[in-house]
Amino acid sequence: MQSSEVTIRSRWGVLLAIGLGTFMSALDGSVVNITLPVVRESFGASVATVEWVVTIYLLVVSGLLLSVGRLGDLRGHRRVYTTGFLIFLLGSVLCGLAPGAGFLVAARAAQAVGASMLFANSPAILTKSFPPEMRGRALGLQATMTYLGLTVGPSLGGWLTTALGWRSVFYINVPVGLLALALALRFVPRDEGSGRGEGFDLRGALTFTGGLVALLLALNQGHAWGWAAWPTVMLLAGSLVLLGLFVRLERRVAAPMLDLSLFRSRTFTAAAASAVLNYVCVFTVLFLMPFYLQQARGLSPAEAGLLLTAQPMLMAVVAPLSGSLSDRIGTRLPSVVGMGLLGLGLVLLSSLDLESPRAAIVAMLAVAGLGIGIFASPNNSALMGAAPRHRQGIAAGVLALARNVGMVIGVGLAGAVFTTVLGRAGAVEAASIVSALRASYLLAAAVAFAGMGIAGLRH
Repeated sequence: MQSSEVTIRSRWGVLLAIGLGTFMSALDGSVVNITLPVVRESFGASVATVEWVVTIYLLVVSGLLLSVGRLGDLRGHRRVYTTGFLIFLLGSVLCGLAPGAGFLVAARAAQAVGASMLFANSPAILTKSFPPEMRGRALGLQATMTYLGLTVGPSLGGWLTTALGWRSVFYINVPVGLLALALALRFVPRDEGSGRGEGFDLRGALTFTGGLVALLLALNQGHAWGWAAWPTVMLLAGSLVLLGLFVRLERRVAAPMLDLSLFRSRTFTAAAASAVLNYVCVFTVLFLMPFYLQQARGLSPAEAGLLLTAQPMLMAVVAPLSGSLSDRIGTRLPSVVGMGLLGLGLVLLSSLDLESPRAAIVAMLAVAGLGIGIFASPNNSALMGAAPRHRQGIAAGVLALARNVGMVIGVGLAGAVFTTVLGRAGAVEAASIVSALRASYLLAAAVAFAGMGIAGLRH
């Protein structure tokens, strides 16, 4: 599929189809959290059981991203993407029909299989559909839809659950998904894949999936089990063994699942690493701000949600503009500036206290959102542009994996620092929440400034 074959009208049709799919699959990573108390009450299940409704989605998506990205390179990105849509929609219907918590968890796993196929192939489709001078703008608009899906999820889920019941959170995917699938079938050109003569590296896929799932499960549950507890230690040890075996296998096979030569490119490696650090910071903010706004300041969920929209709104406006700018001036400067502004925003957020005006909170969130919006599109464009055409699926899988790993690390790190500081205070009071927030945001700011330095290493 050559970009010259794609008309201007078709390009924007591709972007609309991919944007809707991206928004929907990202939304489902966050929309369910707010419904968990209602789901638990509906099924009479334990908290530990319903938590798996969220956890299984994260683990399955993360574990499959590289495999389905590689499958897209071999069999065609359009084919894998549209198949993923069908699986995602079927999983959504099954979630809505779930008669019990166990069935819901299994249906979420099926939904996650489809979501991984969407995440890992959509950037590759955009990169092939748009010429290099338009790639930043296109990926910027997709980044906007990703961030909006992740951040709008809780408020939309709360509204749907209140108005129509928790099952509507899953049923809403059906009409939106069918529209996006129809657009994809209409506008996304067929591609036969570029892996003729290459086999699928099943051993690599299994060892990587097992190692990553073990690592993410340990990071996700370590705070609850205890970091020195034997399940956590065993999972971490197992992940090191499996991921080490994966790297060894990939160096020996003729057609590896993950082409490690991609990381010889300084641009590719720096873009992937800085993306992980960016998402660590993003999810630190998303995870901690509700505690400050609701528990320390006494705001209602609706009031807190309104204040928190400052960040995604600015990200949504800035990301495509930053992408267009990077098409003209290059990707390094916007990425460095974006990470620097994110670090500044986190430093400002660390200064919040019990008397901070709401306008100041909005302004601080806006600075962080501005930095995220400026960073995302150029960085995504740099990563995708550094990969050869026949490795676009793997590059897209790495990009999506960076988001999920950063999310898990961000929530885990923020949760660990936050609970440690609260534990030392001896009580969950407004003042102790502010102290815990300050320590967490200063650590996240250091992560952002490290990401700023890494972003500057690219060519």
